[in-house]
Amino acid sequence: MTDNPYHKERHSLSMMYGTYADVLFVLFPFLVILMQRLWDGRLYETLLRPDLSIAAAILAGLAIGKFVLGLVSNRELGPYKERIVFFIALTLFTVLGPAMILILSILGSVEVPGFVAFIQPVLLILAIALYSTAVGISNILIRGDAEASSETRTVQDVPPATRARPEPLDLPRRTGNEAL
Repeated sequence: MTDNPYHKERHSLSMMYGTYADVLFVLFPFLVILMQRLWDGRLYETLLRPDLSIAAAILAGLAIGKFVLGLVSNRELGPYKERIVFFIALTLFTVLGPAMILILSILGSVEVPGFVAFIQPVLLILAIALYSTAVGISNILIRGDAEASSETRTVQDVPPATRARPEPLDLPRRTGNEAL
């Protein structure tokens, strides 16, 4: 059933909807803040506040969690482990670190430089892209692991009469005169 391209396409589509539902759920409080500032006529101020960096940091943290989940879900990754560790480091280096620095700098500064208005949206877009990549990788690895385990289940469904029986353990007997 998993070999059917229609089922794989539906799974990918469902995965995409779930991923962007997570992103929208994370961004919802920031949308409320944005709408309130728009109502007050202070829209540009939103780009100079740490809100977008906070959203980017949250999504980067979720992405790292998904990458780690993909890393620990399948023990037979082989050469792919280094790639997943690379994506974790990339997320830390390009999104989480700069977002945390921006949050601290904006909150600790009286006057915020104008370039922050351009950097924060870029960080948020990078965080969304890395989170989408993390969910995709995690689901591919988990699905690959589940397919492998379903293959082993079909092997175990062989009738007991035809299965090879394990040999009993040969344990040494205690005679009673041994020191404990």
